[in-house]
Amino acid sequence: MPLGCLTFVLHSHLPWVLNHGRWPHGVDWLNEAAAESYLPLWRVLHERAERGSLGVTLDLSPVLCEQLAHPDFHREFVSYLEQKIAAAAEDRAWFTGTGESRLASLAERWERFYRGTLEDFMGPFGPNLVARFRRLEERGAIEIITCGATHGYFPLLSSDAAVEGQVRTAVTAHRRHFGRAPRGMWLPECAYRPAGFWTSPVPGTAPGVARAGVEELLALHGIDYFFVDRHLLSGGTPLGVYADRFDALRHLARHPAGPDGTSEHAPYRPYRVGAAARTGCYGRDAVTAIQVWSGEAGYPGDGAYLDFHKKRFPGGHRYWSVTHPKADLADKRVYDADRAAARAPEHARHFVQLVEQVLRDAGARQQPVPIVCSMYDTELFGHWWFEGPRFLAAVLDLAVGAEFELTTAGTHLDRHPPAEVVALPEGSWGDGGRHEVWLNERTEWTWRPIHAAERDYERLAREATRGDHDLLLERLMGQAGRELLLLEASDWQFLITTFSARDYAELRLTEHAEAYRRLATLAGQRLSGGALSETDERFLAECERRDPLFPDFDWRAYVSSPAATLSGGTARA
Repeated sequence: MPLGCLTFVLHSHLPWVLNHGRWPHGVDWLNEAAAESYLPLWRVLHERAERGSLGVTLDLSPVLCEQLAHPDFHREFVSYLEQKIAAAAEDRAWFTGTGESRLASLAERWERFYRGTLEDFMGPFGPNLVARFRRLEERGAIEIITCGATHGYFPLLSSDAAVEGQVRTAVTAHRRHFGRAPRGMWLPECAYRPAGFWTSPVPGTAPGVARAGVEELLALHGIDYFFVDRHLLSGGTPLGVYADRFDALRHLARHPAGPDGTSEHAPYRPYRVGAAARTGCYGRDAVTAIQVWSGEAGYPGDGAYLDFHKKRFPGGHRYWSVTHPKADLADKRVYDADRAAARAPEHARHFVQLVEQVLRDAGARQQPVPIVCSMYDTELFGHWWFEGPRFLAAVLDLAVGAEFELTTAGTHLDRHPPAEVVALPEGSWGDGGRHEVWLNERTEWTWRPIHAAERDYERLAREATRGDHDLLLERLMGQAGRELLLLEASDWQFLITTFSARDYAELRLTEHAEAYRRLATLAGQRLSGGALSETDERFLAECERRDPLFPDFDWRAYVSSPAATLSGGTARA
């Protein structure tokens, strides 16, 4: 009898960057993640798919799918890989000329890595990575779940209609990409809010309103389960996820510890959530999270692994090891690929033993069959931690003889339906445990145009549904809705707070806010019977070219949304 179950819950997401810059901020983020994380992950899963379920619950965010499936990305990616191959060849020639044989050998490895990636991408499985993962799900190897359409931060969106717009668009896009509806959702930033009266934390941006719980909005669209961080179920101090990598976040983990995390709501079984109890939730395991997430105390901080930060320019290739998590860049030693390759299986064996111990302890304290949900950003494996895919492959191989069963969250929910109902508090997996990463003195201003656009779009949609069918109005309403969704992306606040791409994020948010306002104004003008100038029509066409995501976006659903019946729509200024 197995001790319990393990599922890797991997969250794959990047904001919409096509047609919005290349380097240092823009589509090269997508190129890096595809080369270092998404393709290596696909290979790991594809090579083992004949075993059946690999225990991977994979979230591919809708906005990421829209990009990975787009022909523009396919062209960009080939160009990027060719540049990386050429840069590695130049590095190899330079190091050979200077007598640095170890570095020359590493440059040759980078040549092989990117040449192999290019051959794979252009090979028989095709350049559409979304379609590749779809085939894995159809074979029963993985379960693919969804996320908010553009990763909008649900607790801070101003209305149920806004949250539902993110959920509805996500489910529609998922059906188009994967041929089936998603059963599960990774809440953006694992951010949850319960039902209740809400007053905007940014004064003057939105009226007070009664809102439905997130679980109720998910249930409206057939979502059976979602995930939350451990502290929302069990109490205790929030783990956080990014402070190890972004110094700007360290001050946010400042809340005093709550209960010790050993409450009756342990994160090793699913629960029903809220008064209606229609939707389930799973909690994040803290023990395995720290081991894999932490660049200081976890596996990625091992001195043998490839260092993320030190790069050789102009090509951007990496030739140095972590050496020590606190080592200065000048003190980094030359990377030893063989030594690093040997460490990944050792860490995998430790991880498997750790999972067995966690399940053993959980099984002694609860009746239901325990499950460990090991939750990570997919980009951790390969991009941040280069050896991560090798580690994951070794864990999947060792799990064949381990004392636990690999499963997906949906399969586990079917086999072990939850009996307990919980009322979750508001919070997220961000550092500090609540909303501080996305709402602080540096980002408060961003919520004003978001909330204004949300209120305006709901009003405009009501007016537009009363008018005659007009193809130009249809285009204006559709593109205004897409710009609203892009405006709502939580990535902008994250990039501002962490200082990792503050100028880019502020520019993007401002661009989408301005595009929304102009398109909404033109839609209002059209509703009043006015014509668009040639300049206005060119502007609409340019927005459609630049931001062509979600071709099946349904603006009318903002009027016919069933969410209003859940909360009653009560509002007061």
